[in-house]
Amino acid sequence: MNKTQNMSMRFKGIMNDEKFISAMQGLQSFVLETGADIDMAYDWVADQSEPFVADLLAWDFFYDVYSEAIN
Repeated sequence: MNKTQNMSMRFKGIMNDEKFISAMQGLQSFVLETGADIDMAYDWVADQSEPFVADLLAWDFFYDVYSEAIN
């Protein structure tokens, strides 16, 4: 398996990952309590689960939750 296939398999399941879902459930509170910008919020979620910037579905979900928190 080449590196691209390995990365694709790794990111494929993040939307079903319990750690990612748990972090996303706490994201709004984290942003409201800390005033986190998007970079800080991303780092917080990635630290609790794993990096997901290459997963467009996970990124869109993160961005939507973050946007709701700052509005």
